[in-house]
Amino acid sequence: MSFAPYGRDANPDKGQATTDAQIRADIDAVAPYTRAVRTYASTGGLENVAHFAAEDGLKAMIGAWIDTDETRNKLEIANALDAARKNSNVTGIVVGNESILRAERTPEQLIDIIRKVKSQTNVPVTTGETWDVWLDHPELVSAVDFIAAHILPYWEGVPDDQVVDRSINIYERLRAAYPGKRIVIAEFGWPSAGYNRDAAIPGELEQAKIIRSFAARADALGIEYNLIEAFDAPWKSFEGSVGQYWGILDANRELKFPLAGPIVPATYSATAAIALLLGIAFSIPVFRFARLTLTQAVIMAAGANLVGAWIATVTDHWLTHYVVGGNKVTFIASLVLLVPLVVVMLYRVEELATIAFGRTPRRLLRATPTSLPARTPKVSIHIPAYKEPPEMLKQTLDSVARLNWPNFECLVIINNTPDPAFWEPIEAYCRELGDRFKFINLPKVAGFKAGALRVAMTHTAPDAEVIGVIDADYVVDANWLHDLVPAFEDPTVGIVQAPQDHRDANRSLMHEAMNTEYAGFFDIGMVQRNEHDAIVVHGTMCLMRRAAMVEAGDWSSDTICEDTDLGLSIVESGWKSLYTNTRYGWGLLPDDFASFKKQRHRWAYGGMQIIRKHWRRMLPNGGTRLNAAQRREFSIGWVSWLGSESVGALVAILSLAWVPFVLGFGIAVPQRILTLPILFCFGIYILHFIALYRLRVATTPVRMLGAAFAAMAVQFTVAKAVYDSFRYKDLAFARTAKGSWLAGAARAFPALPEAVIGGGLLLSAIALRMTNWHAVVEIDLFALALAIQSLPFLAAAVIGWLEGSALNAFAPWLAMRERALGLIPGRLAASQTILPEKIRP
Repeated sequence: MSFAPYGRDANPDKGQATTDAQIRADIDAVAPYTRAVRTYASTGGLENVAHFAAEDGLKAMIGAWIDTDETRNKLEIANALDAARKNSNVTGIVVGNESILRAERTPEQLIDIIRKVKSQTNVPVTTGETWDVWLDHPELVSAVDFIAAHILPYWEGVPDDQVVDRSINIYERLRAAYPGKRIVIAEFGWPSAGYNRDAAIPGELEQAKIIRSFAARADALGIEYNLIEAFDAPWKSFEGSVGQYWGILDANRELKFPLAGPIVPATYSATAAIALLLGIAFSIPVFRFARLTLTQAVIMAAGANLVGAWIATVTDHWLTHYVVGGNKVTFIASLVLLVPLVVVMLYRVEELATIAFGRTPRRLLRATPTSLPARTPKVSIHIPAYKEPPEMLKQTLDSVARLNWPNFECLVIINNTPDPAFWEPIEAYCRELGDRFKFINLPKVAGFKAGALRVAMTHTAPDAEVIGVIDADYVVDANWLHDLVPAFEDPTVGIVQAPQDHRDANRSLMHEAMNTEYAGFFDIGMVQRNEHDAIVVHGTMCLMRRAAMVEAGDWSSDTICEDTDLGLSIVESGWKSLYTNTRYGWGLLPDDFASFKKQRHRWAYGGMQIIRKHWRRMLPNGGTRLNAAQRREFSIGWVSWLGSESVGALVAILSLAWVPFVLGFGIAVPQRILTLPILFCFGIYILHFIALYRLRVATTPVRMLGAAFAAMAVQFTVAKAVYDSFRYKDLAFARTAKGSWLAGAARAFPALPEAVIGGGLLLSAIALRMTNWHAVVEIDLFALALAIQSLPFLAAAVIGWLEGSALNAFAPWLAMRERALGLIPGRLAASQTILPEKIRP
């Protein structure tokens, strides 16, 4: 056996020497299974191996390592010769190991060294080289006393069932080429773990079958052979994924398989038991869900068991593999990053099961046509505005004036807008609309939008019981207050929220995609969160009980998402929130992709501010009136949005940074247990997105595809916002450009960082796939993971490109559709438009 007597935690490549005690113990460990040992060097303590081998009756083939260090080369040769003189059990000296294969010595140079050694000893002298080197260099054969051929079919990609036959055939080729020359198969083996190489698949069972079959054949044919190697070598992580696993014994000096009798495959019973127990533990919370259906429970429990199996597999890998050095850092970092993705995956499985197979929502507020109620509490509608186009704001005021509610006032609060062109027309228009409309101009107010709304509260009519907030670009339905204000007759209700919608989706394909992306949040996520009284309050189409606002501390400027912050504070105080998915208001979409990204950055950055402010209140003893379901929904909601997006972007960037090491230095790609979760989570995301959009959002498949692009396109933006929240304590409130007078102006490409990262990921995936000469499964999986990780970045680049393209307009697509329909025999070109129906003027 090849013999490297180093402890499990030793690393001879860093100059660590072995000890006499280690050598003696390791000789004792292999003595029952072998007749001889082979070393590869004669320094660092290895010069004493022959002595200790003799004590246990073992022969020794001594190695002298030859490389470019001439000083060490001389010492290696001197020590090997000395060991041969002192120990009669030395059967040969092997000068150099694959020195020609590694191009560290030419055949002529190595022959010269071999001849010098032969002149100083009576022990047979040779060198170790792969079998093809011996066939290519007959002059080397003439210089040595015997051929020490390395036959390692794994590196040739040979399937395990052909390994023994191929190895014997190679031996016969050497015999035919050099008749009469003694031939020793100086290296033969098979790894018990690691990546495949073409059709060669490592494995414990494969190693056992190959080694036992080869030994039986070689003994029957009288072939001398040396197995590589005696022990697993944990430090050999540089020899690809299999370098650590060639041992007949593991690093703890335990035999990895029986040398005789039945070969029993590993049952993994302990891993299966852990997986089962974890699956049961993760499934128990499923049965705490109210109104649970059988199918819903089965799907959620299946997801929980899948996660349990993955954790058990990762644990088994950690315990049964040699995760050392840089691999350990990569492994642990990958797990840390994967945990949020797995949590999000479970949440999406739960949401998918609940919506597809659960019961119909019961808390959803659905208005029924009725006459005005007997009591009509006063509503104060607040419209904050900052540098808003006056004509747009006038449309909002006109819609408020048409409200079917007798008892309301409307406060227009212009803040930090010194240009009279923005506010003078609005001031005059409020006078035209009558006493119900109050105009407030705040030339200089602190606290952004929240500061303006705080001032508005001081100007609110004393008898106003409900505060309504709408953005300056919203046109509201006449029945908004008529349908929703009666919900406040329940004295425990503090918030009634209606969804956002938009009236300008037909501006372009990009705007249509953005609008459909928004709809998914309001028709899917908000409806489900409402079932647990845990909706996210957003600053338009929102009605709040004045008393609840006062109790919660009014509008705060500690975050730039003051609406969500206040809504959460109200719910924490014990007030109920209600949600309707009926549209009562239609605003304007962001003018361009840059504005869309700016808005999402503000929401995500504000979300991180809210987490810092409220996270302690999410704890069971957080001092609020939140119940367990509410705490869970808010916490997982944050992880699902901010955590998954930021971790997903970070994993993508780290994966991209790892590619040069794989391509340039041949460093192993991540294990499949680390890449498969990425692929699986992506599959769940696709299934979740398609199924829930089809079930809950009134849209078409094409619009749904656009929504997917829009959702993916802001992943990097959300991740950047999370990162910025750690860098900057308080970023300024950034207004989203809507209805801008400069909407048609030329703009810089809005997705350059995403295009660079996405292009890098996609090109890396292609490069890995094209250079995967040996069809390593892990490399293909890693390449596929890179390609999938590129999609959000490329989606942003596509939308950024589309925005400046003529294809962003509907007209070219309509024309192509008309032409395509015109080519169909007997069918007139369709005249109907594919433009979205304009729901409200």
